[in-house]
Amino acid sequence: MSRFVLISADPGFERRVRQAAAGLHGTFHAIAADYLPPGPDDLLKVLNGDPVEVIMLGPGLQLEESLRMASLLDLQYPEICVVLVTESEDGIALPAMRAGIRDLLQPDADAGAIRSLLERTSLAAAGRRRRLGKSVEGQPQSGRIIAVMSPKGGVGKTTITTNLAVGLGKASPMNVVVVDLDLQFGDVASGLMLEPEKTLADAVVGAAVQDSVVLKSYLTLHPSGIYALCAPLRPNEADQISGEQVGRLLSQLSNEFQYVVVDTAPGLGEHVLATLELATDAVWVCGMDIPSIRGLRAGFGVLDELDLLPANRHVVLNFADRRTGLTLTDVEATIGCPVDVVLPRSRAVPYSTNKGVPLLQDDTRDPVTKGLRQFAERFSPDVEPQANKKLHRRAAVR
Repeated sequence: MSRFVLISADPGFERRVRQAAAGLHGTFHAIAADYLPPGPDDLLKVLNGDPVEVIMLGPGLQLEESLRMASLLDLQYPEICVVLVTESEDGIALPAMRAGIRDLLQPDADAGAIRSLLERTSLAAAGRRRRLGKSVEGQPQSGRIIAVMSPKGGVGKTTITTNLAVGLGKASPMNVVVVDLDLQFGDVASGLMLEPEKTLADAVVGAAVQDSVVLKSYLTLHPSGIYALCAPLRPNEADQISGEQVGRLLSQLSNEFQYVVVDTAPGLGEHVLATLELATDAVWVCGMDIPSIRGLRAGFGVLDELDLLPANRHVVLNFADRRTGLTLTDVEATIGCPVDVVLPRSRAVPYSTNKGVPLLQDDTRDPVTKGLRQFAERFSPDVEPQANKKLHRRAAVR
């Protein structure tokens, strides 16, 4: 797949773009020329029919020719995003916008700035392809919203979230976004070793609310091929985010991605309830201790009364250890439903967390890694949800 294409006669700029594209999904194709062919078909023939996401025009090309080519590409191949490389942006922004150009770039931009632009633009191209697919089918489609929840903290909820997102990303690259909804003390950024420029606080206000392209530019790309919308940098910003804003944000993201994995805050606060109103799946994480088990049972009861239990329920028992004095049978009898995934206690988990590299990204040989991989496979489109109503009848934990 020729994901990125550059047309330019500047070898120095080509080297920087090639360096910036290294490590991104897909390939980079450079065409050394100071002119453009008559039309898009003539250009794409050079690539032997390989799919293209981003085309960069310049430096060294005539501005009028670049605008003409961008207009033709926007008309004939709207799924392709065009970037114009130009010395000055004065007086060019409006004609570029009318020609359908996605972004402008200075010729002296360094590799870091070019990489950020390629990430943003490829995300916009993916959104365009999804929208075009929906228009062909004639009906809108929404991705799955997976809420990862726990009534109490300290049960490994963020670890489950990040690994689930990475596991789904391997099957659906560039089609998974993880949202950190633990707005005051979220750890998704550190769990994925990310330093976001924009956070969830930026995504629920301003232009991002109305324009999905702007919203997607606020996401942070992870090396595994997933995107992240991290929690606000300052805990006090959480008070300025309403449940209504959270619901609108998740709806936007589900229209752009196949999977939206949400790491919720412990408990059943306003933002968690807003998530459950839209969630297609709820992942309940429980530790092998009495407070965690009782909290999960109480949470089920409250949400059942509110009619907010998603149709697809997945229960993960984390830190499983026979030496706790509890058994799997005791846990299931107490919470009133089967446990779907059991993850044993392992030293690989804290090591992975401290590195900021999820186990499924590192492919560590460990029973927990195997369990997490099998858990991610539960969400494959080819897997039909199975209603397991079997309950164990041993004495519940009181």
